[in-house]
Amino acid sequence: MPWMYSLNGAPPFAKVKRRHSLNTERIKRDVIVIGASAGGVTALVELLESLHADLRASIGVVLHRSSSPGELASVLGRRSLLPVIEPTDCTPLQHGVVYLAPADHHLVIEHGGIALHRGPREHSTRPAIDPLFRSAAALYGKRVAGMLLTGAGEDGVSGLIAISQASGVTLAQDPADAYMPFMPLNALRYDDIDGVFPLRDLASVVSALAMGRAVSGTKRRVGN
Repeated sequence: MPWMYSLNGAPPFAKVKRRHSLNTERIKRDVIVIGASAGGVTALVELLESLHADLRASIGVVLHRSSSPGELASVLGRRSLLPVIEPTDCTPLQHGVVYLAPADHHLVIEHGGIALHRGPREHSTRPAIDPLFRSAAALYGKRVAGMLLTGAGEDGVSGLIAISQASGVTLAQDPADAYMPFMPLNALRYDDIDGVFPLRDLASVVSALAMGRAVSGTKRRVGN
């Protein structure tokens, strides 16, 4: 069940909540980058199993995880129609594949392929979300859609800001829908997120953006 983050059950956002359209430019957002932390395994399984096998986009995923290798790719891919792999260095970036950051490595995108780095931890973790988001924004700009799911902390926030500055699209799971709301809440607090959606809607949003369609979404700001 979602983390109870206020005593009366009311979410701590929003003086502003309004409907608007995303991707009115009808740009094909075919580089999808996703970050998650606590509660992320369940959220990612649900998201990935709802994506169609013919998705015309590449997906990079960072989930905060142990530094020891495990079977996470198999778990996430169990019900997915898209292959979920832990890439090696220099793996080509292809549509219809989910690239999961391996244990103890940052996942970044460089010159059309995947690079794995064991650079300094960010937000006390490796892999971290921000390196993936920043690298995608720097290389693919407006073709990028970045998404923060359930989790705690501020990892991914500066990466979403980089995506926004590069004219990409930024998305967040509705904090009220998240197992752990603080990561999406921080995204809403520090960035002007383009769209906030419950988890059940995010697969259709990703598919529409990949095809260059406009999407109706909700904009929110976090209140005090």
